[in-house]
Amino acid sequence: MPKTPLLDQVNTPDDLRKIPVESLRQLADELRQETISAVGTTGGHLGSGLGVVELTVAIHYVFDTPNDRLVWDVGHQCYPHKILTGRRDRIRTLRQGGGLSGFTKRAESEYDPFGAAHSSTSISAALGFAIANKLARKPGKGIAVIGDGAMSAGMAYEAMNNAAQAGNRLVVILNDNDMSIAPPVGGLSAYLARLVSSREFLGLRELAKRLARKLPRPLHKAARKTEEFARGMTMGGTLFEELGFYYVGPIDGHNLEHLIPVLENVRDAAAGPILVHVVTQKGKGYAPAEAAADKYHGVQTFDVISGEQAKAPPGPPSYTGIFAKALAAEAERDPKICAITAAMPGGTGIDLFEKRFPDRAFDVGIAEQHAVTFAAGLAAQGMRPFCAIYSTFLQRAYDQVVHDVAIQNLPVRFAIDRAGLVGADGSTHAGSFDVTYLATLPNFVVMAAADEAELVHMVHTCAVHDSGPIALRYPRGNGTGTALPETPERLEIGKGRIVRQGKTVAILSLGTRLEEALKAADLLEAQGLSTTVADLRFAKPLDEALIRKLLTSHEVAVTIEEGAVGGLGAHVLTMASDQGLIDGGLKLRTMRLPDIFQDQDKPDKQYAEAGLDAAAIVQTVLTALRHNSAGVAQGARA
Repeated sequence: MPKTPLLDQVNTPDDLRKIPVESLRQLADELRQETISAVGTTGGHLGSGLGVVELTVAIHYVFDTPNDRLVWDVGHQCYPHKILTGRRDRIRTLRQGGGLSGFTKRAESEYDPFGAAHSSTSISAALGFAIANKLARKPGKGIAVIGDGAMSAGMAYEAMNNAAQAGNRLVVILNDNDMSIAPPVGGLSAYLARLVSSREFLGLRELAKRLARKLPRPLHKAARKTEEFARGMTMGGTLFEELGFYYVGPIDGHNLEHLIPVLENVRDAAAGPILVHVVTQKGKGYAPAEAAADKYHGVQTFDVISGEQAKAPPGPPSYTGIFAKALAAEAERDPKICAITAAMPGGTGIDLFEKRFPDRAFDVGIAEQHAVTFAAGLAAQGMRPFCAIYSTFLQRAYDQVVHDVAIQNLPVRFAIDRAGLVGADGSTHAGSFDVTYLATLPNFVVMAAADEAELVHMVHTCAVHDSGPIALRYPRGNGTGTALPETPERLEIGKGRIVRQGKTVAILSLGTRLEEALKAADLLEAQGLSTTVADLRFAKPLDEALIRKLLTSHEVAVTIEEGAVGGLGAHVLTMASDQGLIDGGLKLRTMRLPDIFQDQDKPDKQYAEAGLDAAAIVQTVLTALRHNSAGVAQGARA
């Protein structure tokens, strides 16, 4: 545990504001050490939080939080913020069951006014806070801290284009941690930033704008271009000014002597909205994270002294890794195959594909909507695109999935990673809804891999499927240890398989709940209940012949899936209803994720809580059989 005598005096930002400004450097150093120590204990996002330590201190020191509403984008850099806002005593519960979320969360604190775990939402939300206060004639600003990566999403620009009405109540802080926008930062840029954020300069610019509007149009236009050119030469930021913002920066985001006066000027400015461009370094102040920002973006528990991360116990390869290898193998055989990801090359395995096929791999940034329509364009021109996106992120592109892919029946292949519950990342990253939102669409094929071998077969099936859109889903984490096939098979669309044959109970599984279904079958057999287990493989189209056979030849049938209501179970129920099977007294039960957003925990605990483990399957079957027996007895007495 680091020694933090100054930080020990701070429980809320009110305490922080009592500290002399000359002591803030020491406070920031202690806050950084506490963040490193906490994440070393729990794992989580490290580099991003270390990069905003000074910025976090400066914002809470200058602005009146929580009355000024601070929105972090995407939220994974908020650990220092949590420490300063009354949650230090729980910071070593980050991402644990019953502990603090790894992102901002409204239910946790009044200092988290808006939950943010998907990117590029902060400016829209902060604008909403600012306008609401303006309409209610209440004080309080909306402050958005947005990373430069999040600026690749169109939503950020949509919000900025709509921000003028907020006036000086909206402050956007662009956290540029990749030097992708900024020129080198030094004393001159800091001086210019302080100058152009001053009340006098902003007032002069506003007066000049009003006077220029009274000039004849040609002179007005010329004056505006001259002013833009001058600012662009000295500072940059013309794009943001075109969107209606006063641009200030770039400034060194680790220099509190620069940050504090600039933010004070911005706080007190009459003009607005204002964008402050701050340049930071991911992993700042921790040598291992500075040296390898990618490896220390998200970490396992680690030794603080050496920086060495805990190694996962040996086991089967991950589903993501198996997908990446299978896709690369398909690309070796087929030059039309290409891969698209939306700022997650490592998370989806597309980084491995890119090493072998750099001309056929595309990382489009945090722009899922563009990724899907880009893939649709590739498909329309005869390519075979794989769009690899997490289930939770694909939700952001649903309109494009419907209009640009499904309606046009274009053969885009969707590789949906992180299907089902995802453990420490919690509800914001859970892949709960993809079967529901895809299987409802005409023309779509929706598959779910039960194990590693099935995933390889499904990648191949996607690669050779040219008659419309097709999706395969697979979970986070390691596989089951199933041997991989030497040669992948093309699966027949809409056909499942019997894994275990029985007579009394039928378990119809979709995805990786198959392992729990087989465990449940063993338990049921021990109680004298002969059990069939089927891997349906497809949520759409259903294997209607197989399902009808199972429903009509067993006393009880149970569907199980790692998705929300409206998925496989709903489709099976609809089929049974349409075909009149329910009229015959069919005992059919559907098992799916509960109608709640589940908080973070270990995946096994999450699935047990959701009622999707072997014990829950057995209980569902036994309850259904008891009801069936009671119904038969009651009918006999009648």
